[in-house]
Amino acid sequence: MPENETIVVIGAGVIGLTTALRLQQSLPKNSHKSILLVARDWPTTTSLNYASPWAGAHYRPVPGKTAQSLREETQAQATYTYFKSACQDAASGIAKVEGVEHLENPPDEYRDQTAIETYYDHLDGFRYLRKEEMPEGVVWGVRYETFVVNSPVYLAYLLRKFILLGGRTREYTLAGPREAFYLADGESGNVRTVVNCSGVGFGDEKSFIIRGQTCLVRNPTTTTLTRQNADGTWSFSIPRPLDGGTIIGGTKGPNDWDPNPSLAVRETLLANAKKWFPFTEESGGEFDVVRDIVGRRPAREGGMRIEVEHVDVGVGGGSGKAGKAGKGKRIVHGYGAAGRGYELSWGVAGDVVRLVLEGEEAGREKAKL
Repeated sequence: MPENETIVVIGAGVIGLTTALRLQQSLPKNSHKSILLVARDWPTTTSLNYASPWAGAHYRPVPGKTAQSLREETQAQATYTYFKSACQDAASGIAKVEGVEHLENPPDEYRDQTAIETYYDHLDGFRYLRKEEMPEGVVWGVRYETFVVNSPVYLAYLLRKFILLGGRTREYTLAGPREAFYLADGESGNVRTVVNCSGVGFGDEKSFIIRGQTCLVRNPTTTTLTRQNADGTWSFSIPRPLDGGTIIGGTKGPNDWDPNPSLAVRETLLANAKKWFPFTEESGGEFDVVRDIVGRRPAREGGMRIEVEHVDVGVGGGSGKAGKAGKGKRIVHGYGAAGRGYELSWGVAGDVVRLVLEGEEAGREKAKL
């Protein structure tokens, strides 16, 4: 009889939840494998270091010419396809809306027609804005159909689906990813694979945080609009579905650990957005602020780490099992998405799941020899 096995996924942010769910959906029904999701923070948690609930979030292309940028675009396009389907379920917290971009001083990649085709052509309804459609000062503009996400609702949706499909969860603060090999108990206590979606990666020297500050307002809008100002700074508005208000953003502060929202930053964000936001008549042209939001996005130099690490794990004396002789173990890493966790999530999960399943197939072939 095949041996029962647990695959442990670390992290309940958008990458971890998506990966756990996609892995669950990809395993053969007769695989005798179960998935345990282990995390310190969950969708009900309020923590600066748990970035996913603080996100806007919306889908927007980010053109570039690097290998990292092209890799992320492939992941993003897979997510766009998934969002098309997921938005049919209102409980997901995803909604299809019009996306608009107005740039006053576009970087070179926005003037490269090949780059624009690579990063924008998959978007339904994509077209350039005519000159008469663009506000004063804007020299480059596009519109397309895209998606916005009520992030707390969506995280709860993913977790609920995972649990209903038989997934197990455990709230636990790990000292490192190798500890996860000991967390599954009972007949399914054999852990050969740990999936590390921890965000910052447990001491990875290439990892760092990016502080972001946004402002949640009650003012409604039906469009997500991104505006680049003449000085190169960016401003955006993202409506949250299911009457979740509108996010006005935003800032990016690498290695900025200040946990406190800045009133001066809020005033700058709202002043920039006030120039173009589609206020309703009853608002009097003013924002109705709900709260300031500060979160720490887990980033990594060179982009996400998506790879397999083979490790030996010593056999301990606890109730969990590291496995036979502690050898043949793998940590599949998938962390460091910075500010694009939602946009890349489904594609990243697909890449991570492929690595997990390739290892499972290799293990079966080895067992036959």
